[in-house]
Amino acid sequence: MRNSIQCLLVLAALGVLSAQQPTVNIGLYQKQKPAPTGPTPKFADGRPDFTGVWVGGGSSDGDITRGLKPGEAVVPLPWAADLVKSRQSKDDPEANCLPAGVPRGSPYPWRIVQTPTHVFILYEGNIHTYRQIFMDGRAHPSGDDLDPTWYGHSVGHYEGNMLVVDTVGYNGKFWFDYRGHPNTEKLHTIERYTRTDMGNMAIEVFIDDPGAYAKPFTTQGRARFMADGELLEYICQEDNFDLEHISGPAQGPGGAPVRR
Repeated sequence: MRNSIQCLLVLAALGVLSAQQPTVNIGLYQKQKPAPTGPTPKFADGRPDFTGVWVGGGSSDGDITRGLKPGEAVVPLPWAADLVKSRQSKDDPEANCLPAGVPRGSPYPWRIVQTPTHVFILYEGNIHTYRQIFMDGRAHPSGDDLDPTWYGHSVGHYEGNMLVVDTVGYNGKFWFDYRGHPNTEKLHTIERYTRTDMGNMAIEVFIDDPGAYAKPFTTQGRARFMADGELLEYICQEDNFDLEHISGPAQGPGGAPVRR
């Protein structure tokens, strides 16, 4: 379980890292062994094997405008830009033990579990939540059958060493980052997880939300495989001691109040 002081030290250090390598959080609260080397592992049927514990993510936790695909930009609609300016750190859903959403990263590990019909992502951080990705060829629900949720409705398929995840049906409640960039129920993401070798994964997330942004954009990140890693119990509601002290406008790590 993570205590309040540990988390503050983690995120203070993360602010330094973000200035140098804005596209990845690598779990600074624990010592990291070198990533294992070797070719991308695969199952007997040829599917890439992502099974195991990873640390890193699909974007910078502090500011989604960092780590964008070259040549792209985040262009909020006027209402969204005004909302970012008015948001307070204490109101960040992630700071209040709610899901971080997609593609927001964190310094905590997460586990991928693969089956022939599903891929599950289990998160250590915050509320021990999970995502389920349907791999059985089904389509997204339509109309009233699409129930908006924090992580939306995800369907996936494989392309070589890549897992492609298409998600709609988000509830528009989470923030993309500490700065408070919003999203709406119109959000559509396409995540591309590529296991480039035994120890590393490249993560690209295409984000299209015409309700909040003038044009789509793509974030880039990476993750490292933890060969002997395990998820630890972390109950955010028990250790969220610092929320009452958070004040001021929402900002990224390196110059702002942060969670826990």
